[in-house]
Amino acid sequence: MDAIGTGTSPSKSLHNHDPKRPGKTFLVHNRSGVHLPELDLESAMRRQEKYTHVPVKEEGVDIIDIKGIEDIGYVQQDSILLNALVPKENSQCRQGLYFQDGQRRVDYVLTYHIKKPSSSRRHSSRFTDNAFTRSLRRGRGPPPKGDPEVGTQEHSLHYHEDDKRFCQDEFEGNLIEMGLELEKDEHTKIPGVGFLKIHAPWHVLCREAEFMKLKMPTKKVYEVKQGSSLVEKINIFITKVTEPLHPNVEENRIQNVKHLSYPFSREKQHLFDLSDRDSFFDSKTRSSIVFEVLKRTKCTKSKHSMGITSLLANGVYMAAYPLHDGDIDGENADPNDRKLLYEEWASYSVFYKYQPIGLIRKYFGEKIGLYFAWLGVYTQMLIPASLVGVIVFLYGCATVDEDIPSMEICDKRNNITMCPLCDRACSYWKLITACGTARASHLFDNPATVFFSIFMALWAAMFMEHWKRRQMRLNYIWDLTGFEDEEVRQLDHPRAEYEFRVMQKALKKEHKAQKPEKVKLTCKDRLPAYMTNLVMMLFMIGVTFAIVFGVIVYRISTTSALYMSSNPTTRSNAQLTVKTTAAIINLVVILILDEVYGAVARWLTILEVPKTDKSFEERLIFKTFILKFVNAFTPIIYIAFFRGRLVGRPGSYLYVFESYRMEECAHGGCLMELCIQLSITMLGKQLIQNNLFEIGIPKLKKLIRYIKSKQGAFQEEEQDKKLQRYETDHFLEPFAGLTPEYMEMIIQFGFVTLFVASFPLAPLFALLNNIIEIRLDAKKFVAELRRPIAARAKDIGIWYNILRGISKVAVIINAFVISFTSDFIPRLVYQYMYSPDGSMHGFVNHTLSYFNVSDFQEGKDPLEPMYLEYRVEICRYKDYREPPWSLTPYEISKEFWTVLAVRLAFVIVFQNVVMLMSDVVDWLIPDIPKDISLQIHKEKILMVELFMKEEQGKMQTLDSKDSCNSHSPVPRPHSTPNSHTSNY
Repeated sequence: MDAIGTGTSPSKSLHNHDPKRPGKTFLVHNRSGVHLPELDLESAMRRQEKYTHVPVKEEGVDIIDIKGIEDIGYVQQDSILLNALVPKENSQCRQGLYFQDGQRRVDYVLTYHIKKPSSSRRHSSRFTDNAFTRSLRRGRGPPPKGDPEVGTQEHSLHYHEDDKRFCQDEFEGNLIEMGLELEKDEHTKIPGVGFLKIHAPWHVLCREAEFMKLKMPTKKVYEVKQGSSLVEKINIFITKVTEPLHPNVEENRIQNVKHLSYPFSREKQHLFDLSDRDSFFDSKTRSSIVFEVLKRTKCTKSKHSMGITSLLANGVYMAAYPLHDGDIDGENADPNDRKLLYEEWASYSVFYKYQPIGLIRKYFGEKIGLYFAWLGVYTQMLIPASLVGVIVFLYGCATVDEDIPSMEICDKRNNITMCPLCDRACSYWKLITACGTARASHLFDNPATVFFSIFMALWAAMFMEHWKRRQMRLNYIWDLTGFEDEEVRQLDHPRAEYEFRVMQKALKKEHKAQKPEKVKLTCKDRLPAYMTNLVMMLFMIGVTFAIVFGVIVYRISTTSALYMSSNPTTRSNAQLTVKTTAAIINLVVILILDEVYGAVARWLTILEVPKTDKSFEERLIFKTFILKFVNAFTPIIYIAFFRGRLVGRPGSYLYVFESYRMEECAHGGCLMELCIQLSITMLGKQLIQNNLFEIGIPKLKKLIRYIKSKQGAFQEEEQDKKLQRYETDHFLEPFAGLTPEYMEMIIQFGFVTLFVASFPLAPLFALLNNIIEIRLDAKKFVAELRRPIAARAKDIGIWYNILRGISKVAVIINAFVISFTSDFIPRLVYQYMYSPDGSMHGFVNHTLSYFNVSDFQEGKDPLEPMYLEYRVEICRYKDYREPPWSLTPYEISKEFWTVLAVRLAFVIVFQNVVMLMSDVVDWLIPDIPKDISLQIHKEKILMVELFMKEEQGKMQTLDSKDSCNSHSPVPRPHSTPNSHTSNY
């Protein structure tokens, strides 16, 4: 181990160095862990002096920059560091959570390549030449001369390694100047990988906490009231009833008292309980503080300023991550928050329990805590929606035998002959053969679905309001009420790609000998990227439309082929076969394109070169959502609103490629086909993409990473040794952000709300999926991923606006589904305008038009006209058209225009009424719960009182000092009476 910046003198560290001992501690080192030559050693020591030397000017008392004082005080730990030269065999060191002294906790880890002795050529060749390394070479001068027998390429490649080592040395020195303490481990069980462990001492934590405006609990506590006495009693009763549903963690218990929080300040340390400094800043806060220092620390000697993001992007460091708290299983695993999360959250045996949101926030930070809180609220709200959806479905099952239109279709006495479904290959058929489809359609196409659509629109509004209230409650509990996005913007540093582009632009300006000025990327610089984005987005959407069109052609051609079959079973099941296989093909295409579109959206966002991570994330979310939404819902929108509408009529059909006739809906309507497509797509995406991919891909990547590091590297005795914590976490999958997690839930929310009129069971399937999804995500975050950086956030950001937009669009789409896709409006019009007795008897006959078979186009009539064993002269088809014997044969009838007018009127009325009801719900439910509003107001008053008491205490102290000075004899110089006033 190499301990850097620990306060020990170089001579002590070097004399205690033993190259054979893996736990060595020395100040001057090279990457392979071997002593440097004397000349290099002396120069290296001189370079190192600037990292540990404390200037005289810093020895004064300075409240803002107290680094010098803290460094002087830290030299007293010399004896501890000398003892650390012989590694202690305690459990903390073995687990890799602490430095070699067993006292300083590892807050962050950077990994880097180290050259293997036997394969230096192969190791060097892995790094390619790029503009970054070329700029470094220009800053450092020509490469050193070496053995003339060695090729030029080897010189160049080794020089690239020297560039990286040079940047590492400078960056690590700057980290030491920032007050961080470093320790290296290059003798790990993972060959070719070195680990730089980082510890933030107390003074750095205090300094950065003040800079980041972190709210910390003060000594002042106050009682938290739940509201009125009645509300409090109801809450206590509900808590007792639901006690078995709560996880067994301390953070989830209702607290009657709460610490008053205040942004940390070094001048007001007396306000905070600092009796236990080791636990005052938890591991999540410590790692976020160190990450903030890493982002702010620059590597400037390479001519251009670069932070940790640029160093990672250019391969100077391989990875950067905080450590997990410990192991999650095993007999010797110490109790820790990670293990508790695994047992009380990530286990399938606790699927019925609430999530330990407080502990999730404590371990992962507010941003991830808010995601799981939102997912919990969404899943909880799906329970009433699922119950109502099941009731609507059961109502359809119970009333299917009472549905008059389906009874008429299934009645054998109605000898209705239908026109062929395709040209030539298809023949005439009996309407009774559509009996099964008609009965199945009633399960989803009945008056209850209208009520369910209205209910789901109001449900979406209530869900949004419930989440806003829950979010405000969490903001209060987590002390985020005064947190503003401006604070995040202050800490949001430029991304690596942005810095690199700015560096390139600056180099061009220097080359043109232009006057030096502050360089930044303008819209003109990004114009090619914007044009590429527009063209590629339109192209990707066009690809989706083309694939949907291809599936349409598949359905048309396969239907004709199956009807040509001599097997009667094949011909009778042709429609069902085509519908199911087409839906499966659509699912497979959607799954493939989802991955492609995700990669394309990321590539397009990188082309734009956003300045900050927040801007990058928002642009990526927008592109990904547009592409994936279009990909998932285009086939469904086609079936709901276009299929069966662009068909034509017998004798004058519309054709694709002059040979394929546009497909029609079955007699029961397109709603049944819409239901099949929706269910297969939704269930397939949830089972395959959301669950199997989430489990399988991280495990596969982890296995590949482990196998790569193991090939020809581990010795047998090394395999049996327990890996350190930082080595174990190295094999875990890096955290890629919350965008994929939110995206799959947003698409699911679209399935639940947008076409719920055609599939009332969608909320039930979403609920069952989410119960598993929560535990899958929990296990992934706890056991499969590296620990994410704890990020502060007070809301779910742009996702809330997307949810709100989907819920508004859902009202319009469901209005059109009920009006145009289902038979609800035609039945209503017939019953109240055309039915002779006000019932539904005769509805089927009313919706069928007549066609004279002699009017078929040449070559389009059936090949088997006697398929029904009698000659057909008149056949029927579903449409509102005049009969062949009228004055205007086959023209659109007045019934069509009547039904269309009622359909449009229904859309307008439904949309406005439901949106008005949603707005009323929004207005009735306040965004901030009353008790939380009172508690926030109480906190402000208590904070004012606290500072007033502090000021009064200061005034009393000053008064007491003045009184003591007035009573104590003070020798006065001999002077005139006016001499005192003359001093002023």
